[in-house]
Amino acid sequence: MTKNITLRVDAALVREAKIIAAKRGTSLSAMAAEWLASLTRRETEYDKAMKQDLAFLDKPRKLGTYGKATWTRDELHER
Repeated sequence: MTKNITLRVDAALVREAKIIAAKRGTSLSAMAAEWLASLTRRETEYDKAMKQDLAFLDKPRKLGTYGKATWTRDELHER
């Protein structure tokens, strides 16, 4: 199902966008719909990744040190 929307856009921008659409063999409406779909996908994927990353930070990996370093700074920077 599709839905019509109304946009207010500068006339010069519409003129240039119509030329681009014609070169691509599509319509201005189809280009706008694809842009909105792409924007929505990116935002949805970003939100999903952010939630996964935040969940990962809430449960840090165990490194086997039980919260205590078994090395000294000098050992780490030894040359």
